[in-house]
This record gives sequence, structure tokens and C-alpha cells, in this order.
Amino acid sequence: MTTDPLPDWVLPRRQQIGATLRAARERRGLTQIQLGELAGIDHKTVHRIEYATSDPSLTMLLRLAAALHVELAELLG
Repeated sequence: MTTDPLPDWVLPRRQQIGATLRAARERRGLTQIQLGELAGIDHKTVHRIEYATSDPSLTMLLRLAAALHVELAELLG
């Protein structure tokens, strides 16, 4: 794992993905806990992704997209 600082564009992009995830979750009327249960991940992880404090794996994003019944591309906006 590299310890180099991330490029300047990474955090804003993660924030955009998090906001898109949050909007999709809210459109479905789900809480972070409910979405976590549907996706098989901890609700704290959902929170961290929505607020861009973690770097989600592709697998997590795929699980979230499936739980929300959206295409991955929609979450990535």
C-alpha cells in the first residue's frame, strides 16, 4: 500500500459518490441501517461511504447498487 498523498481530485469525487448514494437511499425511503442490512454490510460503513471518510471497494459499491436496485454507473454518477 502506498503512503503517497492522494491526488486533489479524490476526496471531492468520493464526496460526490457519497452524496449520490445518500440520495438514492433516501429516494427508496431507507435508513443507513436498512440499506446496510440489504447490502450485507455494516451501517457504519454506509455512513462512512456517504460522508467520504472511507474508500469503498468495488464489491461494496456493487452490493449497495444491487440493494438499491440501481446500476453501479448511477452511483458513480
